[in-house]
Amino acid sequence: MQPIHVILMNIEQAAKQLEALGNVTRLQVYRTLVRAGEAGLPVGQIQERLGIPGSTLSHHLQRLLLTGLVTQERQATTLICRASFPAMNGLIGFLADECCADAGCASQAENAA
Repeated sequence: MQPIHVILMNIEQAAKQLEALGNVTRLQVYRTLVRAGEAGLPVGQIQERLGIPGSTLSHHLQRLLLTGLVTQERQATTLICRASFPAMNGLIGFLADECCADAGCASQAENAA
């Protein structure tokens, strides 16, 4: 039986998430939210910590939201952003689950030679 994150994650979704994280600013935003933990951060604090314009931050947050790596919640007038830890764990699991899966083939080929 496959681990659940393999069932939920497909290669297209993984590629979209990795592409989103392939931008330096988005990766900085994401790492900032991961560091903040489950509580997340208000948009204004992310902007202050990274020193980027609000419109730039909004653009990058939107891309992270579309890929499911980040969630947002409005609390009164404040927009709280959080890293989606299930999505992060799913992506990490997707990348690691087949680690060395074909290594047996290499060992068998060497033994046959």
